[in-house]
Amino acid sequence: MELGQLRCFVVVAEALHFGRAAQKLGMLPASLGRHIRLLEESLGTQLLLRTTRNVSLTSEGATLLPQARQLLAQSDDIVARFRAMGVSPAKPLRIGAIDSAAAGLLPMLLQDLRAVHPEMATQLIEDKTIRLLPRLLSGGIDLAFIRPPEVIDPHIKTVRLFHETAVVAMSVQHRLAGRNHVAIHELEDEPLIVPERRSRPHSHDLTIKLFTEAGLQARVAQLADEKQTIVNLVAARIGIAIVPQWTARLAVSGVAFVPLAVEPGTMTNKLPLSIAWLKGARDPDRDRVLEVLNRNLARYEESA
Repeated sequence: MELGQLRCFVVVAEALHFGRAAQKLGMLPASLGRHIRLLEESLGTQLLLRTTRNVSLTSEGATLLPQARQLLAQSDDIVARFRAMGVSPAKPLRIGAIDSAAAGLLPMLLQDLRAVHPEMATQLIEDKTIRLLPRLLSGGIDLAFIRPPEVIDPHIKTVRLFHETAVVAMSVQHRLAGRNHVAIHELEDEPLIVPERRSRPHSHDLTIKLFTEAGLQARVAQLADEKQTIVNLVAARIGIAIVPQWTARLAVSGVAFVPLAVEPGTMTNKLPLSIAWLKGARDPDRDRVLEVLNRNLARYEESA
């Protein structure tokens, strides 16, 4: 007795018509009849009564039918379970993010994503915008949280999300560390730690612009690109730095983050944050992230 013969028997027994059963199984009626005869021979009994007009079950066929269904169901279950064991785990959605977004936005976003899509796997890649965009184009990442560049590749879709608030990072021993806020003119002649413009144009330009618009000359004492390095240099009292507010979430002791006092309604202390992905690329997991992001965008912006 073979499983294929049992399957043929079950289909005929349910259809009680060789033509319809053969059509359902995708075989010729003659071939189907041969399988039934082989099954009857292996069991030593007649299972079906066949006339030119109808087909019916013998008492032995009626006894076999529920057992045959059970055997086939068990067989299908075994095949499904072993095939599932051989399926490789789902590829994680690779999310690139600049350091401040990785520290501030992504923990909130991934927590909200996990609540509605617990099965989704994600991988976070933290880097600068100038490195994230090429990785997006090459397929190395699927989604990126970036500072929007002046010129963007036409194959990349970007959406402006909101602006991050900039604050002043200074040593807790600094004379202004206990203030609720500080104005730029109070930082005149303070040594500044800034990133190179090539690697972080928004952060570099924001620092210089804040001093220029106040009629002051920015006194750059140290160049450093990584936020963690900048904050560590601040802790070592090398200088002060203008950084995104989310940078305060980096675990560095000895550093105070003091808000900047600016004119109401101005954007002089803001850093734009955008999201980017490849145009025309279909990705259900990416779309799920975008849905969760848009639903909670106002809450995320409040903390930026």
